[in-house]
Amino acid sequence: MSLLTSLQAVGTAAHLLPSTLNNLAIWLSAGLPAWATASLDELVAKQSWGELNDRFYRDLEFGTGGMRGRTIGTISTAAEQGKVGPLGTPEHAAVGSNILNDYTLVRATIGLFRHTAAYLAAKGDPRLPALVIAHDVRHFSRHFCELAASTWSRLGGQAYIFSGPRSTPQLSFTVRWIGAHAGVVITASHNPPHDNGFKAYFDDGAQVVAPHDKGIVTEVGKVPLGELPAYLVKDLARVVTLGASADAAYRAAAATAVIDRSVFAAAKLKVAFTSIHGVGNIMSVPLLRETGVELHEEPAQAVHDPRFPTVKSPNPENADALSLAIKLAEEKGLDLVMATDPDCDRMGAAVRGKDGKMHLITGNQIGALMTEYRLSRYKELGVIPKAGSDRVALVKTFVTTALQDEIARSHGVKVINTLTGFKWIAGKIRGYEDKLKAGYLAKHGVAIDYNATPFASRAKLLQEFSTFYAFGCEESYGYLANDLVRDKDGNSACLMLAEVAAYVKGRGLTIPEYLDEIYLRTSYYLEGVVNLYYEGASGAAKIKRIIDGYRASPPASFGDVAVTKFEDFGRMDILDADGELVPKQDLYVVTLANGYTFAARGSGTEPKMKFYVFAKAPAKSAADLPAVKAAVKTELDRVKALIEADAQKRAEG
Repeated sequence: MSLLTSLQAVGTAAHLLPSTLNNLAIWLSAGLPAWATASLDELVAKQSWGELNDRFYRDLEFGTGGMRGRTIGTISTAAEQGKVGPLGTPEHAAVGSNILNDYTLVRATIGLFRHTAAYLAAKGDPRLPALVIAHDVRHFSRHFCELAASTWSRLGGQAYIFSGPRSTPQLSFTVRWIGAHAGVVITASHNPPHDNGFKAYFDDGAQVVAPHDKGIVTEVGKVPLGELPAYLVKDLARVVTLGASADAAYRAAAATAVIDRSVFAAAKLKVAFTSIHGVGNIMSVPLLRETGVELHEEPAQAVHDPRFPTVKSPNPENADALSLAIKLAEEKGLDLVMATDPDCDRMGAAVRGKDGKMHLITGNQIGALMTEYRLSRYKELGVIPKAGSDRVALVKTFVTTALQDEIARSHGVKVINTLTGFKWIAGKIRGYEDKLKAGYLAKHGVAIDYNATPFASRAKLLQEFSTFYAFGCEESYGYLANDLVRDKDGNSACLMLAEVAAYVKGRGLTIPEYLDEIYLRTSYYLEGVVNLYYEGASGAAKIKRIIDGYRASPPASFGDVAVTKFEDFGRMDILDADGELVPKQDLYVVTLANGYTFAARGSGTEPKMKFYVFAKAPAKSAADLPAVKAAVKTELDRVKALIEADAQKRAEG
């Protein structure tokens, strides 16, 4: 009896879903290698029907930003394990249509190539499609990087790779630096060790947005499985490995995040740093040392290890991920702890308080500190007018604290709120760049070389013809100093926070005291998040019921707290501060009678529903602030519980 016949018999017995059987039949007909067939045989012999359903019930979705998923099965077969690598990497990525493996990766690469080639042809551009690929330290990351480069090259394009792991922001910069047409990062960010991903970028160094996002998705969907085996053997003969000049160029760009290097000399800042086994130490460590800080790298987590053995999750949002670095800071009396995630696009931190203890600070607080410091210093240094300007912008997401809006407006600058995801922030930057180019050409009759124009000159020109991007961030620990990079940058974020800490220490203050100064000038702000996880197909249905339920029956109150405003971003026409229409999305922003607000959306990367809750209250004096903080926290916790209870009720239908 053939494997397919056996599987069909199992399906008849209702152990396998119809979609699983259909995808298995397609994959078996494509001519799988012997190890892959042996892996399926093993799963059948063990009657691992749940595993087969998980692997084959659907095709791994290529969304608007790429794809992310398991590359090692929940059950990893002996055939897949093969000769295990020294860091626990199996010989083969798991077989399955819903798995990130050689097949799904090649399909994604072919789709990206065909869209890029069509885009160039439509513009009459005769150049070969050029692609830059970076990768983190995860299982199969180097292999996937080389396989994508080989595929791109065999399709007729020019592929560039790095000599080893590099950060996501370095990929973003390098796409622009060499004038490539697209970019890819092989990473699953802070996901569990069994995952990996394929993030797609376009010619501006930003993650793809319309119309390219849907165009790439369409092309990926057109690639038949039978076309893929021809690309599974790597050929790197025409692939270019980038040298030291690429690293030097990015390092110089990241270093421009520092506004005033003199603050470091006076402060003698002492810093603990951890890359949580990821790529952050490749650039963040030398960049921080160049400022003159006393840097201590957490040794156990400095090792590149795809298993992330010292943490439950390699996520700098989590206290556990920073615990070893905090311990190091306590032992050595250091001022600041910073941690980057595995692909180094995000950064979390802990700071020493007036009580002498280390305190975690949130992404919202880090962004607020950077916003206040950078706008103040830009004014002092003459980069922007002392009175502010509507030609200067802070760009942030709707789900990031309104404290940053209030800080920016107090400085007289424009605030642009975007949808969640740094690609929307990068999209605003590209618009400002394009407007400057058009205005400059119209006035001077010649084109401006945007990338070659020094930062100070570009800042002035942007304020003359367009809008100067002063800073951008999102609550999930992502920050971007300037427009040299077009994605959140953990390397430059470390420099920015270190500069704030050095400035504050030079004033004889602690970071919490500096935050209190901001609160007293504005209001006290506190944020909370409700995450409701719903796994699998049934979980997806629950998330959909919540999203659809908010639209069909908007909440009128939560307990005794009435709703005063309900904004449906999927149906309403909402304009940003530039007067541009915000793209439609299933996002809801709800304003409550007590002055609190919250935003509700489904996560784009995890099976969960997210609620971002924002609280605020004024404090008349420093003496009042502790009581205000306690009262706000109590009310925030109460409101969060009410929101969660309502959502769970909606999820059950």
